[in-house]
Amino acid sequence: MQQIIRMMSAFGKDFFFTFSLTLRYNSRLLKGIFKKDGYMATIKLGLPKGSLQDATVALFQKAGYKLIVSSRSYFPHIDDVEISPVLLRAQEMSRYVEDGTLDCGITGADWVAENGSKVQTMTELQYSKATTNKVRWVLAVPEACNIKSVKDLAGKRIATEVVGITKRYLAKHKVKAQVEFSWGATEAKVASGLVDAIVELTETGSSLKANKLRIVETLCESSTQFIANKASFKDAGKRKKMEQVIMLLKGALAANNMVGLKMNIEEKNLAKILSDLPALKNPTVAPLTRTGWVAIETVIDESIVRTIIPTLKEHGAQGIIEYSLNKLIV
Repeated sequence: MQQIIRMMSAFGKDFFFTFSLTLRYNSRLLKGIFKKDGYMATIKLGLPKGSLQDATVALFQKAGYKLIVSSRSYFPHIDDVEISPVLLRAQEMSRYVEDGTLDCGITGADWVAENGSKVQTMTELQYSKATTNKVRWVLAVPEACNIKSVKDLAGKRIATEVVGITKRYLAKHKVKAQVEFSWGATEAKVASGLVDAIVELTETGSSLKANKLRIVETLCESSTQFIANKASFKDAGKRKKMEQVIMLLKGALAANNMVGLKMNIEEKNLAKILSDLPALKNPTVAPLTRTGWVAIETVIDESIVRTIIPTLKEHGAQGIIEYSLNKLIV
């Protein structure tokens, strides 16, 4: 630090003044630079490339981050100097988190299980490619075939991306079958007769039905998870940063399908309004400058707004405003 001060003095008062302004107005950035170990406190964060990519970028943006992903780079830009993001396939994310190449990452619980990775699961993030539902790995066969259960697969050939999960499932049911890794177009392989069955990921089941496939059994369910390297999790600074990111992401997820509702009502009608008005906890009630009137504000499920607004109007509510939410921190 003394060497830095001597260097600034050598450049004169103007340089020192400029640098002092930098210290003052960029304190968040410089806070990391002058830590005891001499390094900025960043976390290396893996973001899933592929089917979850668009949903993940949208989630970060709703959480308040400006995340810019380029098709020509695996290193997105984010407006947080304490986060260093990288795009990776969800299938391999847990391996890089486990060995410490990444401090943390977002991937499916299925890929953690498939890789047998020893990582710290910090939270579940309930979202997927198209819905907020969990996804399933299912055993599927052609609609017209005679396979009714996993027992009927003895001696058969199965194609899948999750070879480990499939082999463990077969072993659990004491079934011996050939399991081969599929690089893609898995549904077409069973439809064309290359294999007898597939184990495939499904969110709604519509793609399987479109390919005239029938679900026989569900091997496992999976959800998106925020995982951390065990050593990084034990680092207080890194864990605090990861927890802050998680809080904002979960707040963005909690705001899905929720809206804010504001209205004015005469105080004499307040009891009727409150009896019919659902709320996350209790509605906020505040007096207006107009005597005998109050303002009510609450957070409710968007699906019931269209049915409850007419009721509120019947009870004398005025100036009803519905507004969207970005985050809901409970």
